[in-house]
Amino acid sequence: MIHLTKVHHIAIISSDYQKSKTFYTEVLGLEIIKETYREKRDSYKLDLGLNGEYIIELFSFPNPPPRVSRPEAVGLRHLAFEVDNIEVAIAELIRKGVTCEPIRIDEITGKRFTFFADPDGLPLEFYED
Repeated sequence: MIHLTKVHHIAIISSDYQKSKTFYTEVLGLEIIKETYREKRDSYKLDLGLNGEYIIELFSFPNPPPRVSRPEAVGLRHLAFEVDNIEVAIAELIRKGVTCEPIRIDEITGKRFTFFADPDGLPLEFYED
């Protein structure tokens, strides 16, 4: 049996690297661990962390093809971030110009959550602990 210990990272390809870099660092507040320009690929790789843990690789590639994401397409559905207070998190997103869906209640756990999107329309979720 394979012994998995944790999710190591999530890779995201952006259509506009600078716009996505700003969103993930200045809007969501992720920490830059390392930024690398890969000349042979004409591509950036930005390693991002949360609370000192490496979690996201943000890539740029010349002319990446679009990916179908809605409605309920096969594949990755969304990326969720846990928050302590969903109202505070939503207010901060709104202050920074990000639109959120209305708060919903998880019918299984009773916890509150909302969805919003990154600059490329990738569905993101805040889930209140």
